[in-house]
Amino acid sequence: MKVAYWEATGIIGENNIMTWIKTIDSDEASDRLNSLYAQIKTPDGHVDNILKAHSLRPRTLQAHLSLYKAVMHSLPCALSPRERELVGVCVSSWNGCGYCVEHHRTGLARHVESESLAHALADAAVGKASTVDLTGREKAMCAYATKLTRTPGQMDVDDIEQLRQAGLNDEGILDLNQIVAYFSYANRTVLGLGVSLQGEPLGLHPDEKKEGFKHS
Repeated sequence: MKVAYWEATGIIGENNIMTWIKTIDSDEASDRLNSLYAQIKTPDGHVDNILKAHSLRPRTLQAHLSLYKAVMHSLPCALSPRERELVGVCVSSWNGCGYCVEHHRTGLARHVESESLAHALADAAVGKASTVDLTGREKAMCAYATKLTRTPGQMDVDDIEQLRQAGLNDEGILDLNQIVAYFSYANRTVLGLGVSLQGEPLGLHPDEKKEGFKHS
Protein backbone atom coordinates (compact mmCIF):
# COMPACT_ATOMS: atom_id res chain seq x y z
CA MET A 1 0.00 0.00 0.00
CA LYS A 2 2.72 2.50 0.95
CA VAL A 3 4.83 1.77 -2.14
CA ALA A 4 1.77 2.11 -4.37
CA TYR A 5 0.97 5.48 -2.77
CA TRP A 6 4.51 6.77 -3.21
CA GLU A 7 4.62 5.62 -6.83
CA ALA A 8 1.27 7.28 -7.55
CA THR A 9 2.44 10.57 -6.09
CA GLY A 10 5.71 10.47 -8.01
CA ILE A 11 7.84 10.41 -4.88
CA ILE A 12 9.70 7.22 -5.74
CA GLY A 13 9.96 4.40 -8.20
CA GLU A 14 9.40 0.77 -7.27
CA ASN A 15 12.21 -0.72 -5.11
CA ASN A 16 13.76 2.72 -4.70
CA ILE A 17 12.44 3.87 -1.34
CA MET A 18 15.14 6.34 -0.29
CA THR A 19 12.94 8.78 1.64
CA TRP A 20 9.29 9.33 2.48
CA ILE A 21 9.27 12.58 0.51
CA LYS A 22 10.14 13.46 -3.07
CA THR A 23 13.81 13.87 -3.99
CA ILE A 24 15.32 15.38 -7.11
CA ASP A 25 17.86 13.59 -9.29
CA SER A 26 20.68 15.33 -11.14
CA ASP A 27 18.90 15.17 -14.48
CA GLU A 28 16.01 17.22 -13.05
CA ALA A 29 18.01 19.49 -10.73
CA SER A 30 18.38 23.25 -10.93
CA ASP A 31 21.82 24.74 -11.57
CA ARG A 32 22.22 25.48 -7.84
CA LEU A 33 21.29 21.95 -6.81
CA ASN A 34 23.51 20.41 -9.47
CA SER A 35 26.39 22.56 -8.25
CA LEU A 36 25.91 21.19 -4.74
CA TYR A 37 25.59 17.64 -6.01
CA ALA A 38 28.89 18.07 -7.84
CA GLN A 39 30.60 18.78 -4.50
CA ILE A 40 29.32 15.65 -2.78
CA LYS A 41 28.73 12.93 -5.35
CA THR A 42 30.98 9.89 -5.61
CA PRO A 43 32.94 9.16 -8.82
CA ASP A 44 30.03 7.00 -9.99
CA GLY A 45 27.55 9.82 -9.37
CA HIS A 46 25.99 8.73 -6.06
CA VAL A 47 24.72 11.35 -3.60
CA ASP A 48 24.16 10.12 -0.03
CA ASN A 49 20.46 9.76 0.71
CA ILE A 50 20.66 11.95 3.82
CA LEU A 51 21.86 14.83 1.65
CA LYS A 52 19.55 14.09 -1.26
CA ALA A 53 16.65 14.34 1.19
CA HIS A 54 17.28 18.12 1.16
CA SER A 55 16.93 18.42 -2.61
CA LEU A 56 13.62 20.31 -2.53
CA ARG A 57 15.42 23.01 -0.51
CA PRO A 58 19.01 23.42 -1.78
CA ARG A 59 19.69 26.04 0.88
CA THR A 60 19.33 23.48 3.66
CA LEU A 61 21.48 21.01 1.72
CA GLN A 62 24.19 23.66 1.52
CA ALA A 63 23.86 24.43 5.23
CA HIS A 64 23.91 20.74 6.20
CA LEU A 65 26.96 20.08 4.07
CA SER A 66 28.80 23.07 5.52
CA LEU A 67 28.02 22.05 9.10
CA TYR A 68 28.98 18.43 8.47
CA LYS A 69 32.35 19.36 6.98
CA ALA A 70 33.08 21.97 9.65
CA VAL A 71 32.27 19.62 12.53
CA MET A 72 33.53 16.27 11.26
CA HIS A 73 36.15 16.81 8.58
CA SER A 74 37.80 20.20 9.04
CA LEU A 75 41.08 21.16 10.64
CA PRO A 76 42.08 22.13 13.24
CA CYS A 77 40.08 19.77 15.48
CA ALA A 78 41.06 18.64 18.97
CA LEU A 79 39.40 15.23 18.51
CA SER A 80 40.99 12.50 16.41
CA PRO A 81 39.08 10.99 13.46
CA ARG A 82 38.55 7.84 15.56
CA GLU A 83 37.07 9.89 18.40
CA ARG A 84 34.79 11.86 16.08
CA GLU A 85 33.38 8.75 14.45
CA LEU A 86 33.00 7.00 17.81
CA VAL A 87 30.99 9.89 19.24
CA GLY A 88 28.84 9.99 16.11
CA VAL A 89 28.05 6.30 16.46
CA CYS A 90 27.32 6.76 20.18
CA VAL A 91 24.80 9.56 19.60
CA SER A 92 23.20 7.82 16.61
CA SER A 93 22.82 4.58 18.60
CA TRP A 94 20.99 6.34 21.43
CA ASN A 95 18.75 8.08 18.90
CA GLY A 96 17.95 4.79 17.15
CA CYS A 97 19.32 6.01 13.82
CA GLY A 98 20.54 2.87 12.08
CA TYR A 99 21.42 4.83 8.93
CA CYS A 100 24.00 6.99 10.71
CA VAL A 101 25.23 4.10 12.87
CA GLU A 102 26.02 2.05 9.76
CA HIS A 103 27.72 4.92 7.96
CA HIS A 104 29.85 6.09 10.85
CA ARG A 105 30.69 2.67 12.23
CA THR A 106 32.12 2.02 8.76
CA GLY A 107 33.95 5.34 9.03
CA LEU A 108 35.27 4.29 12.44
CA ALA A 109 36.58 1.04 10.94
CA ARG A 110 38.85 3.10 8.69
CA HIS A 111 40.64 4.46 11.74
CA VAL A 112 41.04 1.23 13.71
CA GLU A 113 42.49 -2.19 13.00
CA SER A 114 39.37 -3.92 11.69
CA GLU A 115 35.62 -3.76 11.18
CA SER A 116 35.13 -6.14 14.11
CA LEU A 117 37.02 -3.75 16.38
CA ALA A 118 34.83 -0.89 15.18
CA HIS A 119 31.73 -2.90 16.12
CA ALA A 120 33.20 -3.67 19.56
CA LEU A 121 34.06 -0.01 20.17
CA ALA A 122 30.58 1.03 19.07
CA ASP A 123 29.05 -1.39 21.61
CA ALA A 124 31.34 -0.09 24.37
CA ALA A 125 30.36 3.50 23.54
CA VAL A 126 26.77 2.85 24.65
CA GLY A 127 27.57 0.56 27.57
CA LYS A 128 26.91 -2.77 25.88
CA ALA A 129 29.00 -5.84 26.65
CA SER A 130 32.12 -5.60 24.55
CA THR A 131 35.42 -7.36 23.97
CA VAL A 132 37.32 -4.06 24.19
CA ASP A 133 37.60 -1.15 26.57
CA LEU A 134 37.45 2.50 25.62
CA THR A 135 40.26 4.78 26.72
CA GLY A 136 39.55 6.99 29.71
CA ARG A 137 39.21 9.98 27.39
CA GLU A 138 36.80 8.09 25.12
CA LYS A 139 34.71 6.99 28.11
CA ALA A 140 34.39 10.59 29.25
CA MET A 141 33.43 11.80 25.77
CA CYS A 142 30.83 9.06 25.34
CA ALA A 143 29.41 9.74 28.81
CA TYR A 144 29.00 13.42 27.89
CA ALA A 145 27.50 12.50 24.50
CA THR A 146 25.10 10.04 26.13
CA LYS A 147 23.83 12.50 28.72
CA LEU A 148 23.50 15.37 26.27
CA THR A 149 21.58 13.13 23.87
CA ARG A 150 19.29 11.41 26.36
CA THR A 151 18.76 14.02 29.10
CA PRO A 152 19.94 17.38 27.74
CA GLY A 153 18.07 19.37 30.39
CA GLN A 154 20.17 17.76 33.11
CA MET A 155 23.55 19.00 31.84
CA ASP A 156 25.58 21.09 34.29
CA VAL A 157 29.09 22.44 34.75
CA ASP A 158 30.30 19.21 36.36
CA ASP A 159 29.92 17.50 32.98
CA ILE A 160 32.44 19.95 31.56
CA GLU A 161 34.82 19.45 34.49
CA GLN A 162 34.77 15.70 33.93
CA LEU A 163 35.88 16.27 30.35
CA ARG A 164 38.71 18.52 31.51
CA GLN A 165 39.82 15.86 33.98
CA ALA A 166 39.90 13.38 31.09
CA GLY A 167 42.33 15.63 29.23
CA LEU A 168 40.13 17.72 26.93
CA ASN A 169 40.86 21.43 26.64
CA ASP A 170 38.10 23.94 25.93
CA GLU A 171 38.62 23.69 22.18
CA GLY A 172 38.15 19.93 22.44
CA ILE A 173 35.04 20.34 24.57
CA LEU A 174 33.54 22.66 21.97
CA ASP A 175 34.44 20.25 19.16
CA LEU A 176 32.80 17.41 21.10
CA ASN A 177 29.69 19.43 21.84
CA GLN A 178 29.25 20.35 18.20
CA ILE A 179 29.64 16.75 17.03
CA VAL A 180 26.95 15.64 19.48
CA ALA A 181 24.68 18.49 18.36
CA TYR A 182 25.30 17.77 14.66
CA PHE A 183 24.39 14.10 14.99
CA SER A 184 21.23 14.95 16.91
CA TYR A 185 20.26 17.09 13.90
CA ALA A 186 21.34 14.53 11.30
CA ASN A 187 19.57 11.66 13.11
CA ARG A 188 16.32 13.59 13.15
CA THR A 189 16.65 14.44 9.48
CA VAL A 190 17.01 10.73 8.73
CA LEU A 191 14.34 9.46 11.12
CA GLY A 192 11.81 12.19 10.41
CA LEU A 193 12.01 11.80 6.61
CA GLY A 194 12.45 8.04 6.41
CA VAL A 195 15.89 8.17 4.83
CA SER A 196 17.02 4.64 4.04
CA LEU A 197 20.23 2.84 3.13
CA GLN A 198 18.74 1.82 -0.22
CA GLY A 199 21.59 1.71 -2.75
CA GLU A 200 23.96 3.47 -0.38
CA PRO A 201 27.75 2.92 -0.28
CA LEU A 202 28.85 3.20 3.35
CA GLY A 203 31.37 5.39 5.10
CA LEU A 204 32.32 7.83 2.37
CA HIS A 205 33.44 11.27 3.52
CA PRO A 206 35.45 14.29 2.31
CA ASP A 207 39.25 14.30 2.44
CA GLU A 208 39.99 16.51 5.44
CA LYS A 209 43.59 16.99 4.29
CA LYS A 210 42.45 19.13 1.38
CA GLU A 211 43.04 22.83 1.75
CA GLY A 212 39.34 23.66 1.56
CA PHE A 213 38.68 21.76 4.76
CA LYS A 214 41.13 23.74 6.89
CA HIS A 215 39.39 26.38 8.99
CA SER A 216 41.24 29.10 10.85
